[in-house]
Amino acid sequence: MEFVLEPWHWFVLGILLILSELLLPAFAALWFGVGALMVGVLYLLFPMMGTTTQLVMWIILSVLCTLLWFKFIKPLSIDKTKAGLSREATIGQIGMVIQTNLEHDEVKVRFPMPVLGSDEWNCRTLSPVQVGDRVRVVDILGNDLVVQLHSLQNDNEKQ
Repeated sequence: MEFVLEPWHWFVLGILLILSELLLPAFAALWFGVGALMVGVLYLLFPMMGTTTQLVMWIILSVLCTLLWFKFIKPLSIDKTKAGLSREATIGQIGMVIQTNLEHDEVKVRFPMPVLGSDEWNCRTLSPVQVGDRVRVVDILGNDLVVQLHSLQNDNEKQ
């Protein structure tokens, strides 16, 4: 008696592999499951496919799905903000003063890239600043960023 793969075999294998992703720490079983589902659909459309062709198609489609994930889809999900980063990653960020004379002698600073999840912050200053000045984060006190006037001269002294 010879075992013959049917389309429902591929659908069951695909669902089992996708569900196994819940138990496995790797992210590869999902794409092998998607590949198996795709072979099941292809086998329904082309019932003359042999077992070897089905297995080769499964391997090719699984590898292709995995490569497509890492090449195109995963890079889109990378968080480009500075949210959740450490104090050291925040200190040194440079922004521009967009508003002065706020409560408690604070200024509003806009950063080109979000810092700790927001691109605008009310900040304390160490020296008087005006709207349009560039400032650098030098410390974090509680929920406040502490900034000081940034100049190219400060950068040259550090080098």
